[in-house]
Amino acid sequence: MIRSPGATGFNGRSAPVASSRLIRTVAASLAIGSLSLCLIVTLTMLSIKVTMAMPIPA
Repeated sequence: MIRSPGATGFNGRSAPVASSRLIRTVAASLAIGSLSLCLIVTLTMLSIKVTMAMPIPA
């Protein structure tokens, strides 16, 4: 089998890697997203506890 001249396979030039600035931005947005999700879950659990502690109106 003869290779075409443009096919380099795994030995060719590597693809450009994302810049460290982009990686830091993505990491920061993931951290903020997980923090906000944790806050939402905590507030939901607290509101459920408060609702369950209230007496049922007759």
